[in-house]
Amino acid sequence: MRMHNADETCGIAQAALVLGDWWNVLVLREVARGHVRFDALAAELGLSRKVLTERLGRLVAQGVLRRSLYQRRPVRYEYVLTDAGAALLPLLVAMQDWGDRWVLGDGSLTGTTEADSAEHARVHALTGTRVPDGLDLTGPGGADLPLLSPDAAATVLFTYPGTGIEWGEPPIPGAVGCTLENRLFRDAWTDFRAAGVDVRGISTQLPHEQAEFARAEQVPHLLLSDAAHQLAAALRLPTFRGAGRLRHKRLILVVDAERTVRHTLFPVVDIPHAVDESLRLAAGCVEATGIR
Repeated sequence: MRMHNADETCGIAQAALVLGDWWNVLVLREVARGHVRFDALAAELGLSRKVLTERLGRLVAQGVLRRSLYQRRPVRYEYVLTDAGAALLPLLVAMQDWGDRWVLGDGSLTGTTEADSAEHARVHALTGTRVPDGLDLTGPGGADLPLLSPDAAATVLFTYPGTGIEWGEPPIPGAVGCTLENRLFRDAWTDFRAAGVDVRGISTQLPHEQAEFARAEQVPHLLLSDAAHQLAAALRLPTFRGAGRLRHKRLILVVDAERTVRHTLFPVVDIPHAVDESLRLAAGCVEATGIR
């Protein structure tokens, strides 16, 4: 692509060299989702091997992907995000948010969804799929922690917009209720643990913000920060922009010890019912596997 001289100092123009190609964007989307091997990428994208090889080569040359050897005979590589590639995840999530709201939606700003929406279909399609390996998020102490509990038969993941936030007027539908939700999971914590289930709350708030809230509310379950939008990109989770930040819409996933999503609850409108239902579903998942 030939560029105007003035574009040499324009960050937007330089980024467009990487993201201005349809297939480059979709390759990055799939790598973020955990499809890091050539055959998996080809199957997900429906792309010819020749075109996929060309796009992967470009993205490696541009420094957003790197090749990692996983098999020697024959030689096979995985394609993983570099630091520069991981830094593109918030942009991919912002593109998805824009598309959900302005192309697939009616332009309304909302923290919930309708049953016939693209977001609803995408979240419920997660049932039966596997959460990518190596998906760590930042915990309250600043250390990266595994998304799923390594010692529980099932993990309940609940995403929420954020605690301690003034949403302004008019209120954003579905945004309010995060403190209530955390308190209800806190109060049911012993029941979850007795069933062999761990609980993890996730928002795009910063780790120190989550830590302050956890101390104030004596929250026993782990709160993880998706401020870098790693989880949102990996599972294509719905977001909305509120109080100056892209935020998760409220949903609940029940994931078994094999990293398979067994149940999804979305939208979450009746928060007390959703907490009770997640306990019932997770306990049933543990009983079905026989793992404790």
